[in-house]
Amino acid sequence: MRLMDINGTALEVLSLAGPTDRAPLVFLHEGLGSVALWRSREGFWPEQLCQASGRAGVVYSRRGYGASEPIADVRGSQRLPADYMHREAWEVLPALLHHLGIQHPVLIGHSDGGTIALLYAARHRVAGCAVMAPHVKVESVSVQAIEAAREAYEKGDLRERLARFHADVDSAFWQWCDVWLSEAFSRFDIRDLCRDIQDPVLALQGVEDAYGTLAQIEDIQPRGPIERVVVPHCGHSPHRDQRAQVTQRLVEFLARLN
Repeated sequence: MRLMDINGTALEVLSLAGPTDRAPLVFLHEGLGSVALWRSREGFWPEQLCQASGRAGVVYSRRGYGASEPIADVRGSQRLPADYMHREAWEVLPALLHHLGIQHPVLIGHSDGGTIALLYAARHRVAGCAVMAPHVKVESVSVQAIEAAREAYEKGDLRERLARFHADVDSAFWQWCDVWLSEAFSRFDIRDLCRDIQDPVLALQGVEDAYGTLAQIEDIQPRGPIERVVVPHCGHSPHRDQRAQVTQRLVEFLARLN
């Protein structure tokens, strides 16, 4: 694990060793995620997927998450704008990949990370793009779920549970919550941009996802090939809720890529 200066911001980056003759996997975390939050009782999933697919990997925490540099005035002057995922995909991620010498990665994105993966692939060539529970538009169920998360953070134990994974838990939570519940973000929609994706896409969505309906993957209509997987008995985190099934589908997808 190391801190890496990317565009003047210190980001937490973890490299996972593997063969160098195939495109590496780059993992993009969810709205409240971090490097550490990819880990569960079953182990560190990025490492497991790299080993199962025979690839190297990179896992990093976005600014304000995990051990990455926090956002000082996250609810004021440094509040995230409505296009924060566009900026991550088109400014931060390209700079990180350039720093690491990676040209055509396989992007593995969850939730917000899935959206960032799609946005990156709309402008840059990739070996492949696998997204789990991405957001291509704002739905009322998403807003309701985030309102419930805000309630749990302010009055329940969510803050305490998240604090184990973030150096500045308030920076992590409020940057995500405030922007998603803002009026400006209600118009967020990347469906048109997804039409510019040329490379293979695998999109997975849980049937019981509280943060989005199946329309989130049905509405991804790229120029290149796409495989959609509806995962039964699964909520917003397919790689945790149905780890074995999802890992196997990803391994099969990755086997067809460079």
